[in-house]
Amino acid sequence: MHTSTSVSRVALLGLAAAQGAQAWGALGHATVAYIAQNYVDNTTEAWAKGILADDSTSYLANIASWADEYRSTTAGKWSSALHFIDAEDSPPTACNVDYDRDCGSSGCVVSAIANYTQRISDGRLSAANKAEALKFLVHFIGDITQPLHDEALSLGGNQITVTFDGYTNDNLHSIWDTYMPQKKIGGGDLAHAQTWATELIASIDSGSFKSQATSWVSGDDTTEPVNTAMTWATDANAFVCSAVMPDGVDALQQGDLYPDYYDSVMPTIELQIAKGGYRLAHWLNSLYASKVAKVKRGNMPMVSRDYVDLSGRSLLPPPAALSEHKKRRLETGYGCNHEH
Repeated sequence: MHTSTSVSRVALLGLAAAQGAQAWGALGHATVAYIAQNYVDNTTEAWAKGILADDSTSYLANIASWADEYRSTTAGKWSSALHFIDAEDSPPTACNVDYDRDCGSSGCVVSAIANYTQRISDGRLSAANKAEALKFLVHFIGDITQPLHDEALSLGGNQITVTFDGYTNDNLHSIWDTYMPQKKIGGGDLAHAQTWATELIASIDSGSFKSQATSWVSGDDTTEPVNTAMTWATDANAFVCSAVMPDGVDALQQGDLYPDYYDSVMPTIELQIAKGGYRLAHWLNSLYASKVAKVKRGNMPMVSRDYVDLSGRSLLPPPAALSEHKKRRLETGYGCNHEH
């Protein structure tokens, strides 16, 4: 039985059809972006607005889900594998991420963050290339904070059928991406994202997250993007064991996950959204200060045109035989196998 205050699933599906499958949902990604906008420096803001040719107050939020829309096109299908890293661990007994084991020859969210970090500040690339790099970074730093984007089990929970808020044909991934966040905030548009971001910014500045925020970016280093992104992936993956499925898969399929499960995991969802926005701002500020600004001041030598492999291939782990899970990924298709 649904009350009048429940978010309409029909409305959400209609929104999804227009926007395509979204990790964290359009709401989550836009919220991450609005949080980041609050913490970027003025110089970083001006740089990002210039790259995106967008001087509005939603300059990052407007493109936060572009990468999902792009991957749904013929031209962008190649990028589907970049939205996640499939940790082939054993939740809830053991959660861990291993770059060589889990990234795969098609790349992953860790290699993508590393690649677009190097691309966005490379003076040899066009304005369009840099805009693409920024759009990918805004999205992927959101993706990597979603625990099920750092987990291989059942294709990141896409094949775990659950009941949520009376709907019996949901899957675990979709309720984490979309339905639980939208249940919390009441909708999925930019206005709802701004509202949620304002609440989470208050928690970071003066509330329950204030004592934690510095630790979220401690050790982050734009010159070591693989290591940094692996730290983020490992952090999120740990919640698969502690919050997403602490009692295993079977326990998730015993009755409706609303309200008890929802109540138990929403603090983790809000924590991860807050982390994503705060980390994104810190990453962009660091990129601008350490690379872009130095090039502008002439303090960094121009590299030769063949010095850096900007395809990202050099960032991938050594080739390895396909695991059974990766074979299933190839057979099933990359990305989130649901509609939001």
